Amino acid sequence: MTTLTVRKLNIDLSTGFARHWHGGDAFRSQYFNALSMSFPVGEQYFIDSVRAGAALLPQDAAHQHLHDLVRGFIGQEATHRHVHGLYNAQLEKQGLINIWARLATWRIELSRNLHVLHQLAVTAAYEHCTAVFAEGTLRYSSWFDAAEPKMRTLWLWHAVEETEHRAVAFDVYQALGGGTLRRSLWFAYVLVLFSLDAGVQTTLNLWRDKALFKPGTWWSATTFFFGRDGVAWRCTLPLLAYFKPGFHPAGHTSTASANSGDALAGEWLASHADEWRAVGKTSPDAL
Repeated sequence: MTTLTVRKLNIDLSTGFARHWHGGDAFRSQYFNALSMSFPVGEQYFIDSVRAGAALLPQDAAHQHLHDLVRGFIGQEATHRHVHGLYNAQLEKQGLINIWARLATWRIELSRNLHVLHQLAVTAAYEHCTAVFAEGTLRYSSWFDAAEPKMRTLWLWHAVEETEHRAVAFDVYQALGGGTLRRSLWFAYVLVLFSLDAGVQTTLNLWRDKALFKPGTWWSATTFFFGRDGVAWRCTLPLLAYFKPGFHPAGHTSTASANSGDALAGEWLASHADEWRAVGKTSPDAL
């Protein structure tokens, strides 16, 4: 990736969306709602970590490209933070309670004194998780085919940009001398924590939605994770690839370049050019 473009979506979240915007499916709607609830706090942490790491990099020609990517990363993540803030405001109007953001904020405050390499390792771990999920979103149309059009656009746009900047935090971490053991230990922590947080927030959402104990909810969860092209089948091995010696995020996608995550992202951008517009390489509120 040579540049990172910040994009504005041509959708209006102020008009709201259906409670079960994912084809009337309570579980899928509330699962993705749970993920959105974590993003504004999480992405601000990613911005802060990468910015702090980049400040330690030499300001020379050898590192200029990485500095440029960091600016693009900050712009993209700031835009995600803003859009999901609007999204989450609608969820609050629907009566949902965001526990995940409170927990994440508490953990971040506890970690403020950690060395920047630890913060970058955590960020790189989360970025790998989101990149794997993003590629699945772009590759398996069944994941979002039933969603309301503007919600499908939002999640696929987010997937495109997560695919584009998946290696930035990792590269800053390595450029500062970060090693395999540290990043692997933090990735194990992140996998467990992410699974628990997503499960708790989704369960709370379904409880507030009065759908937690409906058989259809549990069937939907089972098919989402273990059905054809289920998340568990499609994401487990790519996630665990992070532990391989010599791993790099740019290499976790398909070995067939025409079917890689980058190619899928490019295809979506080209075929949905009327749904977004470029606004530059950085976002003013990220600086």
